[in-house]
Amino acid sequence: MPSVRIAVLMTSHNRREKTLSALAALAEQHGLPEDTAVRTYLVDAGSTDGTACAVRATHPGVQVTTVGSDVYWGHGMRIASRGSRMPDEPEWDYQLWLNDDVTLDGDALAVLLETARAVGSGKVVVGAVRARDGLRTTYSGRRGRALALVEPTGRPEPCDTYNGNVVLLPRAVWERVGDIDEVFRHGMGDYDHGLRARRAGTRAYVTPRHVGSCDYGPPLTGSREPGIGVREALRRVTSQRELPPRQWWIYCLRHSWPWAPLLLFSPYAKTAARAAVRRSFAEG
Repeated sequence: MPSVRIAVLMTSHNRREKTLSALAALAEQHGLPEDTAVRTYLVDAGSTDGTACAVRATHPGVQVTTVGSDVYWGHGMRIASRGSRMPDEPEWDYQLWLNDDVTLDGDALAVLLETARAVGSGKVVVGAVRARDGLRTTYSGRRGRALALVEPTGRPEPCDTYNGNVVLLPRAVWERVGDIDEVFRHGMGDYDHGLRARRAGTRAYVTPRHVGSCDYGPPLTGSREPGIGVREALRRVTSQRELPPRQWWIYCLRHSWPWAPLLLFSPYAKTAARAAVRRSFAEG
């Protein structure tokens, strides 16, 4: 019987080539103990580019669940987690959150498991990832009030919370903290999960080195796109893909009291001001 079982949780939406690349890198992991078993649960949120069919054809061992396009990352990860816990599925020792645009290094899982052994049982391990040009860290653990990115240093580094791109979650932590909160349909759920884990007495550590590559999203898109007006910028920043007000308010109440009322309005005010300034320059 395998002594280490990993349930990989993923979501996808219209990123077929990136999703296939992520799965190919996952399938090619080396340096793992022979008694390690990996099972992947992918939730495809209404892709129209053939992602689900392509995954089933090229990676038949992946359990693919197809849902509607209104299912965003946080909700999709909860569905994937539920799939990993069905009665007919093998019981896992770890869940691995893996974004579908992350290409893991060949020994990424080995590094994650070695870090988990080094820091001791019952700790979250966060995989730091770099840009594809290798020049900078893009996603990792986060630390302090400013949620500063934690750089890998050659040893496990403690962090306060984490980006959800690559996260190794032991069963004991899941039993204590649970899945990403259902309040957060897309973003904020990973930060919230890390902060809740910390409050529950669980520590998190960043891997000693990068475990893969993943670029930032395009910097001047969404509410930051140049040339859009204040109304359109506010529409975008309050959308599900950015900071929907109710979810942002709940996040602020949980983790930023007594500054929550100020923080609630801050990103929307900044967005409106930025759009107004850019529009005035464009028209001038």
